[in-house]
Amino acid sequence: MKDIAENNLVRFKNISKKKESIYANFRVKGVRGGVYFTASIAVDLAAAEVHPGDVLEKIIEECARIGVLELSRAEFQFEGLSASI
Repeated sequence: MKDIAENNLVRFKNISKKKESIYANFRVKGVRGGVYFTASIAVDLAAAEVHPGDVLEKIIEECARIGVLELSRAEFQFEGLSASI
C-alpha cells in the first residue's frame, strides 16, 4: 500500500524530443495520505541510461522506475503559503 506503483496509476503518455534531450512522459493519479493527486513526470532518457534505439518496453520500464522513485521521495509545498504551528 505504501508503494506508488501498487496503489496508484502510472500511465505512459509519449516520448517527446526537445532541442536539448529526449524525454519519456508519464501521468500519475492516486491517493497518498488521504489526498488525491495528479502529476506529470518527464524523465530524460540520458538520466535513465537508455539509448533511443533501445526497445520501447525497456525505455518505458527504466524511465518509469526512475520517475516513481523520485516522485515517492518528493516533498511538496504550496507556493506562497506558509503557516507556523
